Amino acid sequence: MIVPYDHVSKIEAATPESMGELIMLAREAEQVLEAIYKPDGLNLGMNLGTAAGAGLEQHLHMHMLPRWSGDANFMTTIAHSRVIPEALEDTFKKIRLGFAAFRRLVATE
Repeated sequence: MIVPYDHVSKIEAATPESMGELIMLAREAEQVLEAIYKPDGLNLGMNLGTAAGAGLEQHLHMHMLPRWSGDANFMTTIAHSRVIPEALEDTFKKIRLGFAAFRRLVATE
């Protein structure tokens, strides 16, 4: 999940700086997920408003999911099944370390 600091419920209410932050975080997340999981593609999605599924309506955010050819589509988000047989805690550790490594790499460039 990619979350800017700005607390708004709609894209139109976000500042240009906040939208820039969201896209730059998405760009970083893309590189981190590709390095860790080597997916064939990625899904990006936003739920704006309660009817669209926004759990926390006053905070704009974007979901990013790794995808592989032949995977089970949105099983992990709607059927409570995992395409990646990995505990959530393990996923968190990998992604946290991936972001730290990415930021160290960028800082040395």
